[in-house]
Amino acid sequence: MAEAVARLRRVSRFFGERPVLRGIDLDVEPGQVVLVVGPNGAGKSTLLRLAAGLMPPSEGEVELALAPGEVGYVGHRTLIYPKLTARANLRFWLALSGRPRDDAAVLAVLARVGLDGFADEEAGVFSRGMSQRLSLARVFLTAPKMLLLDEPGTGLDPASAAMLRREIRAAADAGAAVLWVSHTIAADLPACDRVLVIKDRRIAADVPAATFDPAELAGEGAC
Repeated sequence: MAEAVARLRRVSRFFGERPVLRGIDLDVEPGQVVLVVGPNGAGKSTLLRLAAGLMPPSEGEVELALAPGEVGYVGHRTLIYPKLTARANLRFWLALSGRPRDDAAVLAVLARVGLDGFADEEAGVFSRGMSQRLSLARVFLTAPKMLLLDEPGTGLDPASAAMLRREIRAAADAGAAVLWVSHTIAADLPACDRVLVIKDRRIAADVPAATFDPAELAGEGAC
């Protein structure tokens, strides 16, 4: 088994005195897509932020075996610049990560997310779904070794959602580790290897995707 790219040991996180996660033990392994599910407010987004190193744990340890540029994170904000074109946004992100401004690579990834026809339009005029696809292109462009995706399908139409699943599966097959919070569990499950269930602030289950029944979360406000 390959070495984990991130390890969480006895990790808890509090906001003030309110516990959000308690006693989390998790290995994030290369080549696997882990779907993170659970009720609203269970701490799924906090788990991804902890794994990304974007916030410190209140207790326990997070060990990250990657450089910052090897981690790709998509949160609820798209982090795109509305006054820049789609092409300029991606060129900026390449420069920020210390990579050459490779215009051919930029156009290729825009084509992968269906935005090649909009390369020179300002991102501020994009729909929510187009903005989300540009945000995904930002992450796919740098081919990170760990992808942390917090509801990346938000605003995507069915064709774009299918593209997202293909890209996530391809990234894992190429060796990336993926933690994926989804609100379309049944549709996304076939692209995954494991399912991590967060409930009552803890990991309630960590099971093979092939054995998980989304109906188990019915009525719990899962997303």
